[in-house]
Amino acid sequence: MAHQLVSSYGMLEKMHVIRPSRATGIQMSRFHTDEYIDFLNRVTPETVQEMTHGGTRFLVGEDNPAFEGLFEFCSISAGGSINAAERLNAGKTDIAVNWAGGLHHAKKRDASGFCYVNDINLAILELLRYHARVLYIDIDCHHGDGVEEAFYSTDRVLTCSFHKQKDYFPGTGRMEDVGKGKGKGYSVNVPLLNGVTDEEYQSIFEPVIRHIMEWYRPGAVVLQCGADSLANDKLGVFNLSMHGHANCVRFLRSYNVPLILLGGGGYTIKNVSCVWTYETACAVGMENEIDLNLPYSPYLEYYGPRYRLEVAANNMQNDNPPYLENIKVQILEGLRDLPFAPSVGLHQVPGTDLAEETGIRVHQEDEDSDVSDLDVEIAQRVRTAYNDLTETSLSSSDSDSPLQRRSLMSYFREAERPKRRYPLSDGEDVSDPDDDETEDEEPWNQGRQRSKTSRRQLEAEAFNNNIHDVDDLVFGGRSWLAAPTASNDPADGIPHGKKQRADGNPRRWFFQKDGGPNTASQIDRAVAVRQNGLELSNAEDGLDQEEEDPEDLDDMDDGLDTASAV
Repeated sequence: MAHQLVSSYGMLEKMHVIRPSRATGIQMSRFHTDEYIDFLNRVTPETVQEMTHGGTRFLVGEDNPAFEGLFEFCSISAGGSINAAERLNAGKTDIAVNWAGGLHHAKKRDASGFCYVNDINLAILELLRYHARVLYIDIDCHHGDGVEEAFYSTDRVLTCSFHKQKDYFPGTGRMEDVGKGKGKGYSVNVPLLNGVTDEEYQSIFEPVIRHIMEWYRPGAVVLQCGADSLANDKLGVFNLSMHGHANCVRFLRSYNVPLILLGGGGYTIKNVSCVWTYETACAVGMENEIDLNLPYSPYLEYYGPRYRLEVAANNMQNDNPPYLENIKVQILEGLRDLPFAPSVGLHQVPGTDLAEETGIRVHQEDEDSDVSDLDVEIAQRVRTAYNDLTETSLSSSDSDSPLQRRSLMSYFREAERPKRRYPLSDGEDVSDPDDDETEDEEPWNQGRQRSKTSRRQLEAEAFNNNIHDVDDLVFGGRSWLAAPTASNDPADGIPHGKKQRADGNPRRWFFQKDGGPNTASQIDRAVAVRQNGLELSNAEDGLDQEEEDPEDLDDMDDGLDTASAV
């Protein structure tokens, strides 16, 4: 609902909308235990009782049910927050928004409070790879216990939570809980009472955050915008309006520090959608331009009866006036005891996975780029690494390693026989019924008249006349792709040969000009060609030393037909 409303207001034109990659189990295991992530991946509603030992581990309590698609939901939520942090680290954005994140109760090996995977901790861990200090702020009505617990003993993350603490879930977040060890003083808790208003909230939020920003000097800020602190929330006890809640976003934006906005709680759905839409407008600087009368959206009927972008405060009892000023003084005094901007020693930035260690970009540069671009880059780097290894082997004549000896032998064998770059299929004879057709100058027709030549040689020759490297195959130009088809329609391609398979179904091969967009199958094809080419070359090494009957060679090639076919 929030995304549709943001789109209806035209805000997407002022943002770069990205479909995040889903977090893998390895990525989620940076904070959670492997056992817990494996459990989330396997649990179903039917097996939950057995796998949790009657609800005594992992999913404890009725607020953490197992449902179909649980792991998929967790990977989407966590992936969005991780990607947001990665883009901030790369300097590609100043503010990143993931309203599907903000699940601040999840623990290292347990779910809690409707939160299964703590995407906030995963995002902060990613930010810490590039930033010496990260500030986490939580304006959910419930205490952000899962985040505070994770960073309770470090000074590299300062957590600050504004919440209802007394007699309220999760029961943590006392003002006296300030951290331990090296992290003592870097956990700030601001417990509030029922009915806090916009003015009161602002009077304590801004002084506390201002002091932290000026004294702690974070390199990045993560703001959890839980909407259950709004008035009239089904589970909340605060009395904030939409504008009072969004004031926190406006205040942090004024510091021009890299900022991640995350979702969180909120149990009156139309209010959640309204406030996150308005806070998105604050993030892009449109808060004074949008019309509070809602535009049409597919969920418009849910915003009745007023159909306005608003969440108004009510007349609930306020218990804060005699208490608020006292806790503000205590909190500010505690912050003054902290050292100024604690330093961090210089370290090499750790890689997150093999792709990143080898320099392969994980994200696309723009939203229109194809997912297969990553496959292209991987194929290119694998090929480059293999070529570099071969060159090293050729230049190191004093080495006797098996890999280097094999590279040297392959090198001299290739020099002695005609170049065959991309053998694509089996080597059986071709009997083409269309030999009498008029021949033109295209490469595939030049090969059609030689019906007694092996099909593999024909295809390799035609292919090599037009393609000189895998890059040409993938990135276009005069690219010709070999592909099987069961069609006899000339419009589908020019037949290159016909072979009766064991199952009686003919497999027709043709060369088709590539005029369309790059696809992952083409990339897989290119990699398979390179791999199969090496396999075929190795298979023929044993035939170089003695004469073999052509039929035996064809039989050997038949054994490779499965690996060669797409």
